[in-house]
Amino acid sequence: MTRFRFLHAADLHLDTPFEGLGRLAPRVAARLRNASLDAFDDLVQVALDYDAAFVVIAGDLYDGAQRGIRAQLRFARGVRRLAERGVQVFVVHGNHDPLDEGWQAIRDLPPNLTIFGAERVTTTSVERNGRTLAHVYGISYARRDVVENLSLRFRRMEAPGLHIGLLHCNVGLQEGHASYSPCSEEDLRRAGLDYWALGHIHRRQVIANGHPWIVYPGNLQGRSTKASEAGPKGAILVEAVVDADGSARVENLDFVPLDRARFVRLDLGIAAVADLPALEALILQDAARLQAEHAGRDLLVRVMLDGRGPVHRDLQRPGARHALLDSLREQADQLPGLVWFDQIETATRGALDREPILRRGDFSSELIRTAELLASDPEQFHALLEERALVLRKVRLQHWLPELDTWDWDGLLREAEEKALDLLEEERER
Repeated sequence: MTRFRFLHAADLHLDTPFEGLGRLAPRVAARLRNASLDAFDDLVQVALDYDAAFVVIAGDLYDGAQRGIRAQLRFARGVRRLAERGVQVFVVHGNHDPLDEGWQAIRDLPPNLTIFGAERVTTTSVERNGRTLAHVYGISYARRDVVENLSLRFRRMEAPGLHIGLLHCNVGLQEGHASYSPCSEEDLRRAGLDYWALGHIHRRQVIANGHPWIVYPGNLQGRSTKASEAGPKGAILVEAVVDADGSARVENLDFVPLDRARFVRLDLGIAAVADLPALEALILQDAARLQAEHAGRDLLVRVMLDGRGPVHRDLQRPGARHALLDSLREQADQLPGLVWFDQIETATRGALDREPILRRGDFSSELIRTAELLASDPEQFHALLEERALVLRKVRLQHWLPELDTWDWDGLLREAEEKALDLLEEERER
């Protein structure tokens, strides 16, 4: 029995520009500029620390066809470090760095580096101490817009060792990513391989855990505030075994976080917040908590505020959110490490104190009484709904709404009452 490890990474986007960020302080911009390159250095170090037999990179090694010089030099340096320890590196190119587009500065490839071509699927074997450990199959993109299902070109050959498919693709047409080389799980299973090392989807996921393994490691370093870019990013450390008869299997997968800068979301309710200074203090307190949870990482924080409370109207004042954001960025300089508040989003509403409204005897008070009456008398409420059923059915047919009997009518009543009161009270205060 022979045990070995390999690292599965994808979507390195080396020297990537960070997307969708607000105005950056110079020191923040400098730290972020090196994040993807430093994450790659850490990938190399992990491969050495764990004595990995090889590293597979499933596409989008570079961020674009231009393939910046910094990125190419850093990659070449890392590959040569791995070569010194006999670690092989296998790469396919994806939609961001297709083979036939862009400029390549590395013409003399290190002997441990295999870059798969785009004409057909080829296979390279990995041996250690005279024993065959694995066979890596791969194909690169020749151009950006590859719509062919490239997985159909893969077929297992008869040979001992672990059989690994390296492919940049979209399994199951996952939303949020272009449908480059679209395929299904069944397409991948038919190839007869043991492990599919995939790239393109930036959210880490194990689609199938055996017979075969189908794995997306996610990208190495988050690139923006989108949900798929948030949270820990890194690579998958795979432990495998080759038995004496040549049969092989994957025994364990471990996620290894490698990102230097991490995008996180901070969700806060405003119900117990009295004013803007209290809100700022609460956000900074939670930012310190996030630093403890994500120790050693630079944090880029998107603040999401929701709920009802008196501070809602403060946040609605012209320029209030931008001023709060600027103040938070200034205060974050006092925190250890780097915290950058990227954006504040609000789904807040004003506090509704029904008792004073009821005492006013105006339209808003009548609205509350009508809602309470309908909630307390389900039969009358449903009778009223039946009278409106024909109109509702027409709306459903026009807009493809769910069947009426599946709706949460009580919840809708409460939501409608609150929405109407919000609008009425805001109009009253103007």
